[in-house]
Order: sequence, then structure tokens, then C-alpha cells
Amino acid sequence: MINNLEGLDRVDWSSMGHAYGPADEVPLWLEQMASPDPNVRERAFSRFYSSAHHQGDVYACTAASLPFLFALADNPQVPDRAAVIRLMLSIGSAALDRDPDGVYYSPSGHASTPHTDVVPRMRERFEDFVRHAADPDPQVRQAAVPALGLFLDDAERAFALLRERLAAESGTLERLLVIETAATLAQRLPGALGPVTTWLAVLAADPALDADIRLAALVHQAACTPEAIDDSLVPTATGLLRQLTPEPEPEPEPEPEDEARPADCGQCTCTGIATEPTPDRGVPPQIAAVFDDLDRHGRVHAPTTELLTTFHRVLDARVPERTALLTAQLRSPDAATRHDAITMTWDLIRSWRGNHTSLVLLLAACLPPDDPYTTAEAAETLGKLPPTLAEPAREALATLVEAHRTTHGPNVWAAPHPLLRRAHQQAVTALAGLGDERALPSLLTALDTGIDDWRAVQVAGHLPQAAGELLSRLTQRLADADFSWPWGSAMALMAALNGLGDPAAVPALTTALTTAVEQEQWQTAGAALYALGSIGTGAASALETVRPLLGAEDTDLRFAAVKALWDIECDPAAAVPRLTALLDTSKDQDAADVLGRMGGSAAAALPRLRQLSETGHVGIRVHAAAAIHDIGGPAEAAAVLPVLLEAWEENDSTAGPVVDCLQRMGPAAAPALPRIHAELALARRSGGFFGNIKNDEALLRAARAVIEHLA
Repeated sequence: MINNLEGLDRVDWSSMGHAYGPADEVPLWLEQMASPDPNVRERAFSRFYSSAHHQGDVYACTAASLPFLFALADNPQVPDRAAVIRLMLSIGSAALDRDPDGVYYSPSGHASTPHTDVVPRMRERFEDFVRHAADPDPQVRQAAVPALGLFLDDAERAFALLRERLAAESGTLERLLVIETAATLAQRLPGALGPVTTWLAVLAADPALDADIRLAALVHQAACTPEAIDDSLVPTATGLLRQLTPEPEPEPEPEPEDEARPADCGQCTCTGIATEPTPDRGVPPQIAAVFDDLDRHGRVHAPTTELLTTFHRVLDARVPERTALLTAQLRSPDAATRHDAITMTWDLIRSWRGNHTSLVLLLAACLPPDDPYTTAEAAETLGKLPPTLAEPAREALATLVEAHRTTHGPNVWAAPHPLLRRAHQQAVTALAGLGDERALPSLLTALDTGIDDWRAVQVAGHLPQAAGELLSRLTQRLADADFSWPWGSAMALMAALNGLGDPAAVPALTTALTTAVEQEQWQTAGAALYALGSIGTGAASALETVRPLLGAEDTDLRFAAVKALWDIECDPAAAVPRLTALLDTSKDQDAADVLGRMGGSAAAALPRLRQLSETGHVGIRVHAAAAIHDIGGPAEAAAVLPVLLEAWEENDSTAGPVVDCLQRMGPAAAPALPRIHAELALARRSGGFFGNIKNDEALLRAARAVIEHLA
């Protein structure tokens, strides 16, 4: 280990703190960053980022580390100087973003301002970054170049350095980074804005330059001057995008040596632009899948991906322009560009409204059987869309599933090739999400073999028409499930049975309910109650098990029991008093919804619902008002409508239940039309917290239905 960081022992690290306590270990991490062992270095950087630079925070120990980080970056014997420089820039950027007059509180609660020391130190050592930006190692240069746009207030010199770097660089990534840094400089220093944007315009128009450099200049010029964006920007950008030379694709992933190809596969041609490891057989598949997803998250395959992500961010609410750009990306001859466009397409569809049919069809075109890596990504994205949006891809998904089964055999769900297996499973689950029975054979394979059956269970509830074949397999698994923790397979199995709603599941669900209660797993017991309730009167034999839970201490369990009682027995005398009592608990909104569905038979709850519609929090006001209308009928519309509209104005996350109630109100909802039209005019998704795409699509359908009924 290189251990020449002079002065480490003279710093009083014990007086400093970080996210998780004292900073005594910081000097050890700094020393380990120079270790010849890559695993030791990786752990050291990880510990520093997670503790001394936690989520971008700058602590006293973070600032005190800078001189030693500079020493590591200056030492040619340090194996990973680029990582050291990236860490320094992360610290410097975080400090630069902070209010220089602001006060930061350390983990110990003491006021401190370490960020005020960081930026001056970075500026003092600016010449080091200039030197690193010209280093023979391209990774060091890539790490250092952004500093040229951040830590020099002399705009003229910083701009001159960046022009020099562009002329000196030959690599695509390095040149793109120089252009991005110039844009950062222009946005940070007003004196650089004019010269930089003029330079970028010249680069963008120069036919002698490579298309990727011209595209970068065009995008970053738009980022610097968004007010100057015109109708020619996207067509020019897509024209340049079409000129990009495709990146060579890597060699196909080799088959695992200890596993044969699928029995019916005569010539497996599974290729992809990236590879995935064979799963560790000792790790539960659900857990392995989560870590695989984390590993894939943020993975970039094309050198222009970050640039195009920036372009989408610049275009923001210009949905037609972004759709045109994505169309060019998804049609690119470059497989890497097409693959990375899938994530950007998901980002657009989940965040912005519009007619996305053309994009969904392009995602469907990203399902070729011979590219399982990209196919899996596209199929997973289609599976995340609500059925109404994913519908145009139905036949493409079905065709892919059938092609897999024809080429690789009926057990392709369990194929030993990890890329093929993931592609098939994602296509099958997306197809099942559309309620398409053509997904059933592969789901049955999963349930019969036990291989990745957890994934099949997640979508089995979308195929009630196949309950006859699914039910026995699901109930057997439920009988064998571990109920000792709330997030085990039992919850997923009961959710699937809930979706099927078949009376034949009642014995298994009743037994599961008894087991969950005995083990005091209230959440699991609640899932069993909801599944029994979905069966309705066909679950009457379970009432003896349900009734003792009507007085459960756990509020969620008590509500689930009362709802199941009503769903199964339909006796308002037994359900209404209990639901009314639940209006004063954390399940108030859910209780109001059930009372509303009961209609006039819940009239005894009206006094309490009226109180809540007037004085409750915004959520319960909406649900109580909707219940009042559903119980009292049209005579209540005049009193309910102002409550709904006022709550909607106060908090737009109430839009979904408000518009649902307006849809049921008929002609009485006419005064709400201006607000409904205003909602439909919004480009960004709404319908609940974080713009949930499924909620928003339901909101749009309900809003259009109201307008249609009142037309």
C-alpha cells in the first residue's frame, strides 16, 4: 500500500463527524484509496462516499480530507487517480451548490460551515486540475475536465483552456465532456455565455466535424439559451443522430460451461449489447433480481446517452419534440442508442401526458428474438405501463413469447441462458398484465418447475379466465408458504388469489388467515381477508374465521375484517356501525369508500360523514363527501360539489377520487367542467403523489367520461 500521506496523523479527526458518527476511520480510508488491491480501494471509496460524503453532504472531515486527496491525485503510483479526482469534484460541486452564507449542522448538532472552506481550496489548486486535464491517462482527463468549468472565475482563461482541450482530444467521450464543461462554464459565469454559445453554434454548423460533436454543441447551446429554442432544433438534432456511426456490438455472451442449452434449441443465437452473470444459486431469486435491477439501473451503453438525456431535460414539457427525438433514437441503426432510448421513453411516458401510441409501437419493435438483452428491457418497460397504454404492443409480445417457445422449447421460462430467460420472463409477465391467456403456458411452467415462480405469481391474478389451471398450483404454494415474516411469498400468493376471485380458493385462504393470526402477522392476515372479500358471497364458509377479527386491536386488520364481512355477508346492520367507528381511525378514507359503495343502506353514517366533510383533513373531506353523495343520491349533489372542488383546488393529489365522484354525479357535475377542462389541459401527469402513471390514466379516463356524459 502507498502510505506517504504526510500529515494524516496531525489532523484531529476525532473532533470531526460524518453521517454515521466520529471520523476516526477517515484517514484509514484515505490510505486504502491507494491500495494495490482493487477490492480494498473499492471499499474505501464506498465507505467515504456513504459516510464522509453521504448523499453529497460536506462535513468537517470531508473538507479536511481534500489536501490528502490532492496528494493522492498527484501521485503517479496511485492506481486509481481518476476515482480520486472524481471524488474531489463531487465534494467541490456539492460545496459550490451550497449557500456560502448558510449554516450547516454537523451530526453532533453543532453549527459549522465546512463547505465554505472547500471552494477556496479547489480554486487554489486549479492548476492541478489543468495539469490532470492534459494527463496521458484518458480516464484521468475525463475526471479532471469538469473542474475547468467549475473552479476558475476567469471566464476568458477557462474558455481558452477548454478550446485547447477540444483541439487536443481525439476520443469521443473526452470531446463530448469538453463541450459539456463549456456549457457549464457559460451557465455559471455570465461573461462566458456569449463567447461559449457563439463557439457552440459554429461547432454545430461545421460539416467537417463528426456528427456526435455537432450534436453535442447543438444540445448544449440550447441548454445555455433555452429561450432561443425554435422549431428547427429537434429536426436538426435528429438529422445528426441519424448520421452517427453505430458502435460495434460486443461478442455474444458465452453459454455457462456447466449448463446445456435448452433441449429444443438447435442453434442458440442469443446475443446482446451487454452481458449478465449467471445467478448465484444460493441467493433467493427475488433478492437476486432486485440486485440485478440495481446493477442495470443507470447503466449506459452509448457515448451519446448522457448528452441525449440532457437534451430531453432541456426540452422538458415539449412532448411532441421529445417524441420526435425518441422516435429517431428508437429507430437508430446503433443498438446501444436504441437500448438506452428505452429508459428515456419510459421517463417521458410516465411523466407526461399525450398520445404515446407511436412510442409504444416502437418499444414493441425493440423485441427481436435474437437480442434478448434489449428485448428484456423493452418488455419490462411495457410491463410497467397500464394496460390501456401497453395495448398496442400486445401482438408483438405474444409473437415474441411464441417465437421463444418454438425456438427454445416449452421450458424456455427456465432457460439456462440468463439473458434469454430474463427476456422471455419479462415478455410473458407483460403479456399477462394485459390479461392475455397466451402467457399462461409459460406461467404454468414456472409454477410447475418452481423456477422463478415468484415472478409468475405476481401476474397470475390478471388471468381470472384461467383460474381453473392456476388455482390448485397457487393454493398448494400458499399451504407451503412461510408466514413468519410479512413480505414473504404468502402476501403475493394471496394477492394473486384476490385477482382470480374464485370460490374454490376459500378453504386455502381460510387456513392461511388462521395461520397468519396465530403468528400475529396482521398484514398477511389482512391480505387473506381482502382475498376472501373479493370472492363475495361465495366465501360464506369463512365467516366463522372472519368474525373474531372484527374487534382486532390492529386498525388495518380490523378494517380488513369489517370490509370482508360486508363483501361476504352484505348485512348493513353488522357493517355500518363498525365502519362508522373506523371513520375516526387511520382507515377513515377506506371506511368512507366502503360506506359509499353500500349506498342508501349506510344512511346511519351520514351525520359523521357530514362532520368529516366539513372539518376533516383534505383527504377525508373528499372521501366523506363522495360517500355522502353515493349514500344520499342526487339530493346531496349541491352540498357535496363545493367540498370536492375546494379540496381539489387545495391539493391536486385528490383529483382521482374527486373526478370519480363527479362521474357518478351525472348532470349535477356540470359546474365542475371548467376545472375538469383545466386538468385535461395539463401536460404533466397528475392523479396522485409523484404523478403515478396508473392513477393519472384512470383520472384522464374519468375526466373524459364526465365531459362526454355532459355533452
